[in-house]
Amino acid sequence: MERWLGAALDYVPQWLEFQMRAMEQPGCVVAIAERGRIVFEAAYGAADLGKGIKLTPRHRFRVASHSKSFTAAGIMKLREAGRLGLDDAVGRHVKGLHPAVAKATLSQLLSHSAGLIRDGHDSGQWVDRRGFLNARELRAELAQRPVLDANTRFKYSNHGYGLIGFVIEAVTGEAYAKWIQREIVVPSGLTETVPDWPVSRRVPFARGHSGKILLGRRAVIPGENPTNALAAATGFISTAHDLASFYAQLDPAAKGSVISAASRREMIRKQWRTPHSELERYYGLGITHGRVGDWEWFGHGGGFQGYITRTSMLPAQGLSISVLTNAADGLAHQWGDGIVNILRTFKRHGAPSAKVRSWAGRWWSLWGAADLVPMGDKVLVAGPGFFNPFMDATELTVTGRDRALITLANGYANHGEAVRRIRKGGKVAEIQFAGGRSLPEKQVAAEMKRRYRL
Repeated sequence: MERWLGAALDYVPQWLEFQMRAMEQPGCVVAIAERGRIVFEAAYGAADLGKGIKLTPRHRFRVASHSKSFTAAGIMKLREAGRLGLDDAVGRHVKGLHPAVAKATLSQLLSHSAGLIRDGHDSGQWVDRRGFLNARELRAELAQRPVLDANTRFKYSNHGYGLIGFVIEAVTGEAYAKWIQREIVVPSGLTETVPDWPVSRRVPFARGHSGKILLGRRAVIPGENPTNALAAATGFISTAHDLASFYAQLDPAAKGSVISAASRREMIRKQWRTPHSELERYYGLGITHGRVGDWEWFGHGGGFQGYITRTSMLPAQGLSISVLTNAADGLAHQWGDGIVNILRTFKRHGAPSAKVRSWAGRWWSLWGAADLVPMGDKVLVAGPGFFNPFMDATELTVTGRDRALITLANGYANHGEAVRRIRKGGKVAEIQFAGGRSLPEKQVAAEMKRRYRL
C-alpha cells in the first residue's frame, strides 16, 4: 500500500464517525479494496435501532440495483459461450411479449434504452403495499406496449432487467437465482452474497429504516421481502466487502474475473448519458459511470425500502469503494463521493512528513468542529461536517514546534494570519487559530452549557 493511501485510510473513519453523528443515520458499512484486496473495512451505528443491535461488517444488506451488474455479467458469460448475442431480439428467447418489446435487443435492455416502463402500472412493491411481481404478473406487464420507442434515450427500467432474468432462464433451462449464484457469485469468491431473500438465519442481517421526518422517529423496515421475478433487477443481498471485491473484478485490468477482459470493457463502455441531470452520469451494460473531480468511477447504486447503497470502482487508481447504509435517507452516494475526495486530496499532497505529523487533531468552537489533517509538509484544515471535508481547505505551513502560518485560505477566511498551539502540562490544550480559540469537544460543550444556562 502506498503511504498516501495509508494516511488517507487513517482519516476516513474519523470523518465517517463525525458524519454519522451529525446526520443521525442508523448505520453504515464501508469497504475499500486496492487492486482487489480489501484494505479497509468498518461498520458504524446499528443494524436494528429497535433492538439496539450493533452493526458489523458481516451484516448483509439489501443492495437492490447492484443486482443489475451481476445480471449483466451473467449475460456476458453466456455470450462468451456462444449461447446468445447482445444484438439478439429478446423475443428470440422469451415468448408472449408485446411485439415492440420482443424487438428490443439484449443490449438495449441492459443499457436501459429499450423504452420499457420502469416499475409497472402499480409500483406498490417499492413502498411495501404489495409484493414484487411473480413471473406471471411480470409477463402480463411485458405483453403491453413500451412507453417509448427503443434507442431514443436512457430510461431506467427494472422490468427490463426482470426480462433479462427470463432470458437467462430460457437459455440455461435453470432458475435465475440458482444459475447466477453458481456461475457468477461463487466463482467470484463471494461468500456473503445471495441473489434474493431468504438468507440463512445463521448470518446477521441489517434491517432497513425509514426517514425521521414523517413519524418523528425512524421505523424499522424488516427487509425480508423476496423480489420474485425481479431478482435480476433488484434482489441481491450482500456486504460491502463482497461488493468492493466484485466490482474490482470488473475492472478490465483485473487479473481474475468470471468474464473476459473484452466482456468487461463492453460492460463498462459508456452507452447513454443520463438526461435531465445536473450530475454527469452515463450508463453502460449494468454499469453506472460518474466522476469526482478528475477521478472517474464505474459501479452501481441501489435503493430498497430502508436501504441506500453504492459501490464505485476507480480503474485509474485501482480502488473500489462500497458504502452501504440502512436508511431510506441514507447518504451512501454522498459518503462515497466524500471518501473519493479524501483519497484525491491525500494523493495530491502525500503522506505527512515527520515535521507536521503531530499537528493532527479535532478542535471545537461554537461553530462546530475543524480537523487539522497533516499531509506532505502542510496541515490542511478539514470540515468534517461537509460531504467534501477538503473543499476550499485552508492550508497551514508549520514554522516552529507550536507555530504555523495560514498560507492559503479563502478570501473570506484568515489568509496570512498566525496559528499557535497552546500547551498545558506539556500537552497541546488548545489552538489559537488567527483570532479565535479552539478547544477539545468536552470543554466547548461545558462552556456552552454555562454560557447559555443549559
